Amino acid sequence: MQPETTGVKTWQWVVTVIIIIVLIVLGYYMFKGNDAAAPASTDNTGGDSLVAGKDVNRVVVTDQFPGNIVYLSSVQLTKPGFVVIHKDKAGTPGDVIGYQYFDKGINPGKITLTTATMDGGIYYAVLHSDDGDKVFSAAKDLPLKDANGSTIMKLFRVTTTVTETKG
Repeated sequence: MQPETTGVKTWQWVVTVIIIIVLIVLGYYMFKGNDAAAPASTDNTGGDSLVAGKDVNRVVVTDQFPGNIVYLSSVQLTKPGFVVIHKDKAGTPGDVIGYQYFDKGINPGKITLTTATMDGGIYYAVLHSDDGDKVFSAAKDLPLKDANGSTIMKLFRVTTTVTETKG
């Protein structure tokens, strides 16, 4: 008669460790792999831009309530610059109604406008360079361009029925 052994056998420990390692590797590739595979979007007037990498300029703004303040979810700049709010002029940015200076990096922000936005209006948040004086001048602080040569901007609408998004 053999003596009864208790406990876990060596091969069970080896299999358990292998399974844990496989799960960790799969989890890493599932979460890390999705970031690397995300397509870059150059849609400057539609939805949020999805861009891989840190050396990009972009602005994220959602639809707004009417008023004299525009809230920006995120401003990402490789060099200090401005976000300039323009009225719509036949489908393109028109008159400037507000601007704010931002340091390089990623920042949330708000812009106080000289003219209030109106319900049903279309507006543009456009990124502009700074010539170094931290004072906006439309003649010297030109709009920033993306890799395709398009102006970096985000169209947003003003409405009293904005759906509040948290997070």
